[in-house]
Amino acid sequence: MNIQEKIDNIVKGNKVVLMMKGTRQFPQCGFSGRAVEILKAAGCTDYFVVNILEDPEIRQGAKEYADWPTFPQLYINGEFVGGADIMWEMLQAGELQAMLAA
Repeated sequence: MNIQEKIDNIVKGNKVVLMMKGTRQFPQCGFSGRAVEILKAAGCTDYFVVNILEDPEIRQGAKEYADWPTFPQLYINGEFVGGADIMWEMLQAGELQAMLAA
């Protein structure tokens, strides 16, 4: 299995996936910490975290998979949603909560 297939399995095998620097309890960058807080504010407590700092192959592969150069990266129902700024805008508009509830 190549790295793209591995990432695809993670993204499609979990309803909500957050690829971030660090863990939910110990985010390793401000944007990753903000993403965790945004999910919490949206009422999402059940999501799969991929700490991209633990695996350089996943870190690089995820950039290509999403065609998105930065982290965090949020996926809901197998679809790439965006990073922390997009998550914040969607939370403010109520769109994130609707996607999570679907």
